[in-house]
Amino acid sequence: MAATAAARLALVRRAAAPAPHALAQKAGKATLNQIMQGLRRKSRPGSKSPALDKCPQRKGVCVKVYTTKPKKPNSAVRKVARVRLTNGKTVIAYIPGEGHNLQEHSVVLLRGGRVPDLPGVLYHIVRGALDLQGVQGRMTARSKYGTSKPKQ
Repeated sequence: MAATAAARLALVRRAAAPAPHALAQKAGKATLNQIMQGLRRKSRPGSKSPALDKCPQRKGVCVKVYTTKPKKPNSAVRKVARVRLTNGKTVIAYIPGEGHNLQEHSVVLLRGGRVPDLPGVLYHIVRGALDLQGVQGRMTARSKYGTSKPKQ
């Protein structure tokens, strides 16, 4: 009886130990055979704005417009909107500039570009496009804020 128990224990230990090639894969190192055969693959970086599906901009509808506070050490009240895109994905987008006219069900245009001090905000709403007006009274960097040239 003791011999069979020892044999069973040895089988369990052998089954639990990973194979040597599995260890090499787990550690992220290529074996010598893999290097010689040229089987190493470079990993490609992922998209910084995955919800856009490789498009430069996407149209969407505001689900919720609200304010949020940034990470430490910054202090402010940042205006953001939760937007449902035409591809069905829902994202959080930043509303740039001073003041805005967005509310629920407003149709907006989204572009990529994250806000460094707001976690999870990877998109900007384009000013002066669709329902979002340009910044009123803006004199410099007008093209970034959708403001037309002031009358002389």
